[in-house]
Amino acid sequence: MDIRILGTGCPRCQELEKRVIDVLAELNSAANVEKVTELKKFAAMGIFMTPGLVIDGKVVAQGKIPSKDELKKLLSGGK
Repeated sequence: MDIRILGTGCPRCQELEKRVIDVLAELNSAANVEKVTELKKFAAMGIFMTPGLVIDGKVVAQGKIPSKDELKKLLSGGK
């Protein structure tokens, strides 16, 4: 699984990163997590509001921080 967290390092972006890492640990799931901070890359990925979350090339959230339950569904393939 390829996860990209898009943000400039603001508190909300940091919270999203922490939640993603916590949920991955709870699920005992390995994933490549990358932080993207370059504004040009945001637009190229279709993110216009931060924080943004992209999983395997698909934008799954932008402008909000998904709850832990939402993240569990997203990071476990919707199960």
